[in-house]
Amino acid sequence: MEATTKISIGGIYSFKKSFSLVEVQRFAELSRDHNPLHTDVAYAKDGPFGANIVHGMLAASLFSAILGTKYPGEGTIYLKQDLKFLRPVFIDEEVTAMVAVTAIAENVGDLLITLTTTLTKQNGKEAITGEAQVLLRRK
Repeated sequence: MEATTKISIGGIYSFKKSFSLVEVQRFAELSRDHNPLHTDVAYAKDGPFGANIVHGMLAASLFSAILGTKYPGEGTIYLKQDLKFLRPVFIDEEVTAMVAVTAIAENVGDLLITLTTTLTKQNGKEAITGEAQVLLRRK
C-alpha cells in the first residue's frame, strides 16, 4: 500500500463538499432518520435553525470517505470515532472535512493511526470535531 509511506505525524488531508436536499433525503431513507428538521422544508423553516440541516452522521461520513479512500486510503480499517456536534450544517452549505495524524504506533506489523477529525463551515467555525483511530494493514 503506497499510502503507508506518506503517513506521518502532522500529515493532513482535506476536501470540500456540500450536501443537497436530495442527498439528505436519500440518507434519511437509508438511515430511517426522517426527522423533519432534515427533510421537510416547511417544518424546518419554523424550527430552531430556520432551515433544513444535514444529518450530523451524514456530515461526519466525510471523515470515512477520507480515511477509507484517500488518506491513509483503501484497506484502512476504521476502529473508533469520537464526535462532537458543535453547529448545524445547512443544505447546500460548503464544508471542509479534514483529518490530521496525531499518532502512529506499530500493531503486530500493521500501523495503528490516531487522527483528529474536523468539519469546518465556510465562516471558519467548526461544525464537528473529534478523534478517529484506524488500522492500516501492511502487506
